[in-house]
Amino acid sequence: MYRSNTATAVRSNGSPPAPSTTGAPGRGVLAGAFALLSALRQAEDAGLTTLASASGLPKTTAYRLLEQLSDLGAVEHRQGRYRIGPHLFRLGQGWQPCPELRPAARRPSRRLASVTGTTVGLAVLHQGQTMILEWTTGLDTTLPPVNDRPVWPWYTAAGKVLVALSGPELPLGPSRDSWPDEAAAIRRHGAAFDREEVLEGVCCTAVPVPVRSGPPMAALCVLTDPEHRLDRLAEAARRTAAAIGAALGHRR
Repeated sequence: MYRSNTATAVRSNGSPPAPSTTGAPGRGVLAGAFALLSALRQAEDAGLTTLASASGLPKTTAYRLLEQLSDLGAVEHRQGRYRIGPHLFRLGQGWQPCPELRPAARRPSRRLASVTGTTVGLAVLHQGQTMILEWTTGLDTTLPPVNDRPVWPWYTAAGKVLVALSGPELPLGPSRDSWPDEAAAIRRHGAAFDREEVLEGVCCTAVPVPVRSGPPMAALCVLTDPEHRLDRLAEAARRTAAAIGAALGHRR
């Protein structure tokens, strides 16, 4: 049984009640909403049954929360399926590991994209995935659009260079048997390559943004078509990453 007063409700043994997602406002409702958003981040696009199961919520509760999130623009609801909405995407784009990172990278990235005609991304590792903080697209690029997707698997070129230079303790998904040798090569050359491993028709090279000490906090990736030589783009990317690091004061 519960005893209640004007401030809160407690169990008979004095402990607080378990979080509720049945409709009462407060921590339980927020926990349920975030559980649904986390499930959507993993699934990218899913129906009510899948999301309720993944979040551990009853379907009626999941439906009510999803509809509320949809009204707020945090979730999109189309033809019985849900995905992350534009408002939440815009809010999420404000996150970065340090406040100076995105401004420091903006001008050098634009210059690199303009000179090479490529798409340039500023990336970090977050919860075992590659998160793109910003895309910069050159005028001459013929690549498929990638700007609307901020989260990618860890084994992109940017993710690989950050993992190789950060150590094996990061939480990652399955990796290939050849990964230890590839990681050693990345550490030797200071660059990682993706030759249509993630997207057909898209190749990529990535280099770390240098810091004063410790593993890099970010990587600069350059996307192009299979006709370009990735080793040459890697050299240009290194110079740009060095400029970003200098603007940051090689901070950590």
